[in-house]
Amino acid sequence: MVKLTGLILLFIFVQPIWAQETTYNYKTISNIPYYDQATNASDSYINERCVLDLYYPEKALDFPTVVWFHGGGITGGSKEIPEALKNKGMAVIGVNYRLSPKVEAPAYIKDAAAAVAWAFKNIQDYGGNNGLIFVSGHSAGGYLTSMVGLDKSYLNAFGIDADSIAGLIPFSGHTITHFTVRQERGIPGTRPIIDSLAPLYHVRKEAPPLLLITGDREMEMLGRYEENAYMMRMMKVVGHQNTRLYEMDGYGHGMTEPAFPLLVKMVKEIADKREN
Repeated sequence: MVKLTGLILLFIFVQPIWAQETTYNYKTISNIPYYDQATNASDSYINERCVLDLYYPEKALDFPTVVWFHGGGITGGSKEIPEALKNKGMAVIGVNYRLSPKVEAPAYIKDAAAAVAWAFKNIQDYGGNNGLIFVSGHSAGGYLTSMVGLDKSYLNAFGIDADSIAGLIPFSGHTITHFTVRQERGIPGTRPIIDSLAPLYHVRKEAPPLLLITGDREMEMLGRYEENAYMMRMMKVVGHQNTRLYEMDGYGHGMTEPAFPLLVKMVKEIADKREN
């Protein structure tokens, strides 16, 4: 685990040349359905909610893509293209997914997988490299990130191998069963559960590179740092070779600002390694 202080964060913000604005023109296409027409026609809520926004560098080739899931406890929130990820020479996909209580688990995990599958199947049409698809999100979005990347069954349903994901970067996500899932089952939020709807249930050696980021353990929600520390340890126990954990010293659950440069750095490192 690495605990980042303000001085280290300043270094991350100002140093990397690759994190500065590029000369590309960027285009945004909004409200693209990520399910097929038949699925959309079968359910009005899917048709309304299951859309994504694509932000990408025009005329660029082989750029990486970050699929970004918003937070909100799986009960609220909406798709976004984070400002900190713009103008970085990569595409960003902001995803809406169905929310509880209109649906229950695992509907929203299936939505997340459908959106990631859309990226794999379509990003090349815009110039992107489908070998450089990264998945990330904050809080509930971090939980969805880990579930889609670790439980291979969700992407398998769309003909995609989860191990093809270039990197998983959950921000302050549950690694136990999400509190909204527990609430749907009448389980108190203070009672930790690890079952098939918990990322921890699916630790495995062959998973994509995993970067876990949380806020300060004394300022975070409901032991969120400790959950992620246990995830890091168990991934190492099963032999995973690329799991890292960062703790944002002095930041609470809303720790996205200092975390975004770590995401961009990981994308750059992996993209450069694939090119060489």
